[in-house]
Amino acid sequence: MMDALINDRVDFVKLLLENGVSMHTFLTIPRLEELYNTRQGPSNTLRYLFRDICKVRLHFKQHQHSNYRVTLPDVGVVVQHLMGGAFRSSYCRKRFRQKYYALKNNVTSLGNVVTSIPHLVNTKMVEDLFPYPFHDLMIWAVLMKRQKMALFMWQHGEEAMAKALLACRLYKAMAHEADQDDLEIELTAEFRRYAKDFQTLALELLEHCYKIDDDYTQQLLTYELKNFSEQTSLSLAMVANHREFIAHTCCQVLLNDLWIGGLRMRKNTTFKVIMGIFIPPSIGLLEFKSKEELQLMPQTMEEHLEDLEDADSTVDHMYASFEEEQVIEVATKENGAVPHDTSIISHLPFRKKKSPLRMGKKIYEFYNAPVTKFCAHTIAYLTFLVLFGYTVLSQIHTGLKWQEIYVMSHIFTLAIEKIRQIIASEPVKISMKIRVFWERLWNIWDTIAILLFSVGVVFRNFESLLQAAHIIYTVDIVFWLVRILEILSVNKYLGPYVKIIGKLIVDMAYFLVILFIVVTSFGIVRQAVHFQAEPVDWHYTLRNIWFYPYWMIYGELFADEIDPCDEPDKCVYAAWVAPALMFLFLLVANILMVNLLIARFNATFIRNNAISREIWKFQRYTLIIEYEMRPILPPPLIIFNHMYLAVKYLRRRCKGKREYFDNGLKLFLSHEDTEKLHDFEEECVEDYYREKELKFQASSEERIRLISERSENMALKVDDMNQKENTIKLSLQTVDYRLTKLEEI
Repeated sequence: MMDALINDRVDFVKLLLENGVSMHTFLTIPRLEELYNTRQGPSNTLRYLFRDICKVRLHFKQHQHSNYRVTLPDVGVVVQHLMGGAFRSSYCRKRFRQKYYALKNNVTSLGNVVTSIPHLVNTKMVEDLFPYPFHDLMIWAVLMKRQKMALFMWQHGEEAMAKALLACRLYKAMAHEADQDDLEIELTAEFRRYAKDFQTLALELLEHCYKIDDDYTQQLLTYELKNFSEQTSLSLAMVANHREFIAHTCCQVLLNDLWIGGLRMRKNTTFKVIMGIFIPPSIGLLEFKSKEELQLMPQTMEEHLEDLEDADSTVDHMYASFEEEQVIEVATKENGAVPHDTSIISHLPFRKKKSPLRMGKKIYEFYNAPVTKFCAHTIAYLTFLVLFGYTVLSQIHTGLKWQEIYVMSHIFTLAIEKIRQIIASEPVKISMKIRVFWERLWNIWDTIAILLFSVGVVFRNFESLLQAAHIIYTVDIVFWLVRILEILSVNKYLGPYVKIIGKLIVDMAYFLVILFIVVTSFGIVRQAVHFQAEPVDWHYTLRNIWFYPYWMIYGELFADEIDPCDEPDKCVYAAWVAPALMFLFLLVANILMVNLLIARFNATFIRNNAISREIWKFQRYTLIIEYEMRPILPPPLIIFNHMYLAVKYLRRRCKGKREYFDNGLKLFLSHEDTEKLHDFEEECVEDYYREKELKFQASSEERIRLISERSENMALKVDDMNQKENTIKLSLQTVDYRLTKLEEI
């Protein structure tokens, strides 16, 4: 098996697995490290990745020579870097590292121990280290650029959908690294092609699972993946930037359900929610999901911990008693798929009986729904903008008005909320928390707006700086007004246009670099020619270099200043140079550059407008997760939520309980339910490959190939028959010749 893996012999690996070789007993730490350190097989870029990513590690600097051996913790660092965000590789976790270094200390030469390791550790320990060996081998194949082996490892084992999304992300990140390092162009294109293969696999598997059982498929998307940094398939698709996956009908149905939370409504959602906010008694008239339906919905880690603490839950009691009474056997359909009725949850008594929510639970579910939080925060934000606008438009005085106090409280409580978001984010290190926070452009925008307003408040305390504070307020409100675009992005009609505007701004940024060079060139010549005799005043000189040429682009030509010789006292030497260069400047700037920008905008709009709805659906996931994690009350009332969270945190610390930082919506299934979900997924993978094989055999290309192959075989047989016929004829001629000779005798 080791030789087959090292030499990239997929057919031999398949043969060994079919003859009873177990990957659980085969895969060990030394063997996996031996695979990462092998020099045989196809060329790969793993050494480049370790050089670029691990060079900041002190031990790597100390061992930066040709015979340095790659270790699994190093592989974990590379995987974390390629995945980005809050992803934590299992090789970097404390539990794995303790066992790894304990085993390494017990073995004198870890690199040379390949076959003896099963005698050093028991099978249970090996299975604990690598519970899903095909997952570890697929990561090895991806990092070593062995696509056929990676596809083979993906086909085997559990969590196929998550593995495909993980491989897609790794290949895309490797393509980016190769592009940044100026490696071979073919290498970048090859990585992107491999990523596309896994991207297609994930999407086709999702479609196939959704056709068989939509409920099971939604569970596949949201259940917690222990071996993938506690992520979900949906969050991995987001990390992999797989727009088609999240835009799929199954994901969108799930996101729509998450958006309305515990509510049950399809039409006039916003109107009903706003009515519930302003007229609380109307909440009782709204329709809600049942207790059993809420149990099947993904939840945050915080909600899951609260459910675990509620030991007297009626649903948990029914679930436990039912498990003691009956064991459910999973039936399989003729096509190999697990039917919907075989879910352990579907056989529970409360699945058939829908229990309505109590009034208190209805109120909680209403205010905790992301759509309600969005409406409440939007109303509070618009109120804040109105009062901020009034503050900016009115004359500023030494004393504070209540409108300005409200604006200050809103912004400062929002700043506290941003700090809470950083602290509560998933990464462990504070530097990674800040990095993940700033990966979202709106967070950078908010940080600038808050800091600018804080400067204005400081100036506000000094009477001599009141006017400066007023100007800072005036500039700062622009940032908060632009923030409305994020609110508009929720709308399915306006949202795509907001995304397109963002793309156009990026195009314009590149254009402005070229335009700056053109404007500066003409501005310097114009200033130098027109004002030869005047002393240099850097304030006005630098301003005039860009001031006049910039407005000329929009048609303001300053005609009275084109030719200074119209007034004899202002005529300077070689005054004709400026009008001549102005002709060239307007030709380049007004005609060439502006039309180039319009053409670029047109191309970008056409390219993104075709997939704008898909991009909007992709961004919805981030929005829903954001509002799911936000406190119920909007600023400035959000301070009460912060006080409540602080008290709850202190209570948990006093009880010695661990604090979890998890910002995802997940299904926390039992081990039995997870196994049933794995069985369903494996059946779907097998059925998917059977269907794919049947389609391939029924395709025109395959039929033509088979017909051509049969024709060639027939032609060979005919040639063989002709040769035999010629041989027989020759034999008959020989016999006839001999008979003739005998007759002559």
